[in-house]
Amino acid sequence: MNTEEIKRVKQRYNIVGNSDGLNRALDVALQVAPTDLSVLIFGESGVGKEIIPRVIHDNSPRKRERYFAINCGSIPEGTIDSELFGHEKGSFTGAIGESEGYFGVANKGTIFLDEVGELPLATQARLLRVLETGEYIRVGGQKIMKTDVRIVAATNVNMQKAISEGRFREDLYYRLNTIPIQMPSLRERGQDIILLFRLFALQMAEKYRLPKITLTEEAKQIMLKYKWPGNVRQLKNITEQMSVLSQNREIDAKTLLQFIPQDIESTQLATIGGGGSHSYESEREMVFKILYEMRGSISDLKREMNSMRKQLDEAHNLTGAAYGGQITSFDSAATALTPVGTQSPSPIANIEEAEAEEIREPETLNLSHIGRQMLEKALERNGGNRKKAAQELGISDRTLYRRIKQYGLDKDKQDEE
Repeated sequence: MNTEEIKRVKQRYNIVGNSDGLNRALDVALQVAPTDLSVLIFGESGVGKEIIPRVIHDNSPRKRERYFAINCGSIPEGTIDSELFGHEKGSFTGAIGESEGYFGVANKGTIFLDEVGELPLATQARLLRVLETGEYIRVGGQKIMKTDVRIVAATNVNMQKAISEGRFREDLYYRLNTIPIQMPSLRERGQDIILLFRLFALQMAEKYRLPKITLTEEAKQIMLKYKWPGNVRQLKNITEQMSVLSQNREIDAKTLLQFIPQDIESTQLATIGGGGSHSYESEREMVFKILYEMRGSISDLKREMNSMRKQLDEAHNLTGAAYGGQITSFDSAATALTPVGTQSPSPIANIEEAEAEEIREPETLNLSHIGRQMLEKALERNGGNRKKAAQELGISDRTLYRRIKQYGLDKDKQDEE
């Protein structure tokens, strides 16, 4: 390990720390820089992975050429191929001209693909071809393009797990992972935590002309024991908060605990726990589950409302026919139950549809005693002719027969005979 060279790099890029893990990562970056080998940087979010590809590029033969840092997770899936590999005029809506894409513009230079684990599978296949042959085809084009680009990638996901779940191509992983570099998490860097705190406190003091904050020995021990799930980014945010909000310039343990979680052993962010056996890999799966459960409840409610509306309509037909259409309360109730944006069907015009629904839907509304009297009087006026009685009441023969059976009028007829 070239200590002097690593020291020079730290000074140039304002890198603070002297932990073995950090020095090892910088040493590997300097050794691989003169080559064209692909590099894959591993590390948690917020550890500073983006500094390594910059070190590699600036110490390589390509240092006078272009350098592009691309966050693969921030580009929409529908446009990422066009962003990376370019497109032809008219290849899709909005493609008013040709585009070279990053691989065309960065020819002879270096491309840093941050969050490479978020690439869609189709884009992964295109990237694999670039790594193997240096060839690619623009979106909507047919001509094979050539490029000479050094690729450095970084990820904060478990690549082996992503491969086993089919989210990342195994062949692409081994192409990218020619030279692996592991960036250590902040909790693994020991005294670097205190050094970084001093740097961030000094920067805030100079920028906003504030008295610089310092730590008591007890506060330093809490800093060293805390697991820093957000790594360097979290440490910087907390230092800035204390610089602005703390009344005392010497931060003791009590003050420090107001800015970091009480559980100093925790390394996880808050998660949703229901105590069940289900685990959600993404927010999308959770939303789909909620919508699926809501759909069932809405369908049940709709069926109940339709059943009630049809029964109210039928009751209105019977009572209205007997009393010259003077009873309107059933019709009003049915209209009130009709969903917004729909029109309550005419009881007489849709009576056949109502009958078909009644076969499928259980009856939950008992007609009043007045319904039996109406049927009896209608049959008496028509000399027992059921067809004429049905026409008088404005209902079908089938409905009339069912009501006769429901009220037991057929049994009364047999008893009289």
